[in-house]
Amino acid sequence: MTLVISGAGAQDLEDWVAMRCQLWPDLSESQQRSELRDLMARHGYRGWIAREDGKAAGFVEACIRPYANGCESTPVPFLEGIWVEPKMRHLGVGARLVAVVEAWAGEQGFAELGSDVDISNLISQAAHQAWGFEERETVVYYRRRLAGAKRPA
Repeated sequence: MTLVISGAGAQDLEDWVAMRCQLWPDLSESQQRSELRDLMARHGYRGWIAREDGKAAGFVEACIRPYANGCESTPVPFLEGIWVEPKMRHLGVGARLVAVVEAWAGEQGFAELGSDVDISNLISQAAHQAWGFEERETVVYYRRRLAGAKRPA
C-alpha cells in the first residue's frame, strides 16, 4: 500500500465532497461543496486527504475551536470529521490521518485534541479509543418547541 496524506485544497474538492457525502449523507453534494468552500476560507480550519496510489482513500478535517467539551485548554484543536474508504479500514489509515492532525496541532503549541462521536456510533467510539482518545463525558441534548414561536423550527 502506497498511502500519501496531503493538505486538502480546491484541487481536491470533488474527491473531498464525495467522501464528505459518505460521512454526512444528510447534506447534498451542492451543500457539501458550498460548505467546504466556506470552511477552506476560514482561518484555523484544515483538511487532509489520504490517497492510495493516487485514489482518494480517506479524509480528516480539524479546526481551532474557542473551547471543546471535555478539554481543559482553550482554544483547542478539534477533530471535526474523519472518514476512511471501507476497503481501507483496519489498515491504519485513520490512525495516520489523526497523526497528521496531531502534528499540525502540536506545531501550533497545543497540548490536547478534542473530538466527539454520536452516542450510537459504536464503531467510531472504538476507533477513537484505538487512536488514543479518552472518553470524557456523555451528553444527551434536549429541545422543546415553544408554542407561538415566530421563527420556523
